[in-house]
Formats: sequence, C-alpha cells, structure tokens
Amino acid sequence: MSEKRDNQPDRNRGLRIAHGNAICYSGYREGQSPRDGLFPSYAQVREDLLILAKNWTLLRLYDCSPHAETVLEIISRENMKFKVMLGLDIAAEMSNPHCPWGAEFSEETLRANQWANSNEVDKLIALSRRYPDIVFSVSVGNEASVEWTDHMVPVDKLIAYVTRIKNAISQPVTFCENYVPWTYKLEPLAATLDFISVHTYPAWEYRTMEDALEYTKHNYYSVVNHYPGKPVIITEAGWTTASNGRGIEPWNASEHLQASYYEQLLEWSTREKILTFVFEAFDEPWKGSPDPLEPEKHWGLFTVERTPKLVMQELYSERLPANLSNERTVDEMA
Repeated sequence: MSEKRDNQPDRNRGLRIAHGNAICYSGYREGQSPRDGLFPSYAQVREDLLILAKNWTLLRLYDCSPHAETVLEIISRENMKFKVMLGLDIAAEMSNPHCPWGAEFSEETLRANQWANSNEVDKLIALSRRYPDIVFSVSVGNEASVEWTDHMVPVDKLIAYVTRIKNAISQPVTFCENYVPWTYKLEPLAATLDFISVHTYPAWEYRTMEDALEYTKHNYYSVVNHYPGKPVIITEAGWTTASNGRGIEPWNASEHLQASYYEQLLEWSTREKILTFVFEAFDEPWKGSPDPLEPEKHWGLFTVERTPKLVMQELYSERLPANLSNERTVDEMA
C-alpha cells in the first residue's frame, strides 16, 4: 500500500501544472496577525518571495486577504515565476462539539460566518480572474470537515461553493483536508473536485522519525486507493522544530528531525512525481497559544527572522548570521 503501482495514474493529471518544488506561504511576522488585521507590508512580502524564489516555484496561499492580494500583486508586477494555489479562509457554519478547544457558536454567529464565507468566495473568484496566469488552482477551504476542526462546514455547503466557483472561473478546484475524512464523509465532495488535496502530519499522530515517511505514504495511498483515477496531491506535510508538549512531545520536535523528514519526503515525492506542498516557509508567532514553545508556531523552514533552519542552511548559507557561518566553516574544515 505504501508504493505507487505501475498502473496508477499520474497524480498531478488535471492540475495543468508541471511538477515542481512547492511550499505553503504565510508571511506574518512578530506583531502581525490576520486575526487583528495586521498584514505584512509590500516590502516584507517582496523580501519573502525573493527568498523563496531560489528554491520554489509553487506557492500555497490560505485566504484572499490583503496579504494574498499583495503576494499576487508582487508576483505580477515584478514578473516572478511563481504559480499559486489560492485558498478560502472559511469560518464555521455549524458548531462542532468534538473540537477539543471549543467550537460552539450561536445561530447569530453562524449566520454572520455564512455571509463572510460568501464574500470570501467572491474575493477568490475576483482574484482568480485578475491573475489567471498566476493562480493555477483554487481551494474551497482548509481542514473544515475533519472531526476536530473549529471551523466545521457541512459537506453540502462545500459542494455548493465548489459549484459556484466552477461556474465563475476556469482554474481547477480542490479542497485541502486531513487524509481521514476523504475515505468516508467527503466522497460526495470529491466527485465535484478536479483533484484531491491531502494533509499528513506524522508528528501530530505520535509517530517518530523511524516510521514517519512510511506513515505519510500510508496516509496518501489510503486516499489514492479510495479514488481510482482521481488526481491526488499533498498540500501540507512537515515537522515542527519546537513543542511545549501540547500534542507533540518536546523530544519529537527539533531542527534535526525536521531536516530528516523533509529530505525523505522530497526524495519520495519527487521520485513518484507527487506534487507536495511542504508546510511551511516561515515560523508564524501569531498561531496557537501565547506559549512561545507552542508547536503551531514552529513549522517553518526559516525562523520568523527569516534565518534558515538546519534543513535550509546549506542552500541559504548567505542568510546565516556570522557566528553560525563561522561554525559551519570550522565544521567543514574539520
């Protein structure tokens, strides 16, 4: 189950995009947050894109906020070679008592969320039309159906959003979700999509590096085998570099582990031509709890200061602080 069979179709078929290095990008720095409406500046986003252009050609964006608009504007204005999967940031349209951190909402809140989601769909359509040569696909949401989500949206509403979007734009449409719901509740949604997008996080499921890649393969092929002939890609896979023990043991989070998983993941996905968006480009301090060791904050391949972590230090040695560069030089001479 963990290896691609010869008679399996090309998993990128239908995306209208060549296989390439792909990464999830959200550029929020210290003191910035989409919750507070504090977005990265044009100069900050440009700096990020110049960093990423050295190694990636495909970006995944999570919403249609001013941040996403800035990203698309810079790519267009400066003729950068990126192609973008544009996403919807959809809010809960139903309460979810299974969410561990709480997702019970009043009817008034749910109605307001439905209105906001509809407006977000309008923005996605408008941006996709404005940048047809940059936006290569769109996603109708992110983890909005998995059992633990705090922004649950009924499957029939997701289908309605897909239909509305497909009637308005020409780009392929997907939905980004944990691998589990794809094998049962999302079957009606999958039938309406151009391709399926899977998330896989071994560390969140208490796996160690010894079987992390095999677990990722198992997650991926469980969906592939459920939908013969349907294109399936990975839109989130990564490893956090710090943890306070919330969901991930501290010993199972480090830069060395991140580097190991990244190298295994890229070797496999490149060999099998499985388009895989690594999660994620930069650390995001706004996420999760106020605890600085909250694991949600530390999935970046670069720190929030844009310093490369271990996995990127060889490729981005010019961005290392002088003391780290000197240590590497001594190590290489030893």
